[in-house]
Amino acid sequence: MSMNYRPSHTKPSSALNSLKVLETVARFGTGTTAKEITDALQMPQATAYRVLNSLVADEYLARTSDLRGFALGHAISGLITAATPPTVPTAARSAIQEFRSKNRFAVHLIMFRNASLRIADEDPDYPLHSVFEMLRYPHTSAAGKLMLAGLDDSSAPFPKGPLARLTARTITDSAQLKQQLEEIRLKGEASEISELEEGSASLAFPVRLSDGPVGAALCLSSPAERFTATREHSGAARELSARLAPLLF
Repeated sequence: MSMNYRPSHTKPSSALNSLKVLETVARFGTGTTAKEITDALQMPQATAYRVLNSLVADEYLARTSDLRGFALGHAISGLITAATPPTVPTAARSAIQEFRSKNRFAVHLIMFRNASLRIADEDPDYPLHSVFEMLRYPHTSAAGKLMLAGLDDSSAPFPKGPLARLTARTITDSAQLKQQLEEIRLKGEASEISELEEGSASLAFPVRLSDGPVGAALCLSSPAERFTATREHSGAARELSARLAPLLF
């Protein structure tokens, strides 16, 4: 069955045409020709060549060595990575679950990809709250701060305007946040109390191989009033973080 271009009174957007072309190359594989694309999509030749030239220029597509066909370009890797859930090996999941079974607070594994947070292993007994806010505003969560502290330019993911305020305790001053990130780098852990959500608190410990970048955070979450009790498990959490590193990376 062909992926019909279906011309109509409503002209398809350039973005939609680009996505259809990328999907066709992904389906047919390396060496897909312009004719195969126009035939599969029933797309006008002029439109197809305009889209192909644009995708090649932006490196979402690459020409094959014989210049007769096309392949997915390296720029597409960011889209694939963003759409693919993080993979957590069984041994790592088992180690996290064993740790959970000995405690009465939430334990989550959050992975870092392209300066963004990805939920890798959420505690089934204590699900994450304010998930959208945590992923969108990394300066409000312990895991997000840990990620920002590990970036070469910690201001890169920040919005151009003021930092978003989610609660009365959310840090909205960039200078204050950068100072806290420096403290996180020195301490090797991050925390927040009622910054992401009123009444909640969390600790985040880095998961990384020796001399490597931080690739994930082991997070302990609890009500704010139990934060001190949760912190008492920091030593065990650090040991688990060290055990997880070779299992994950």
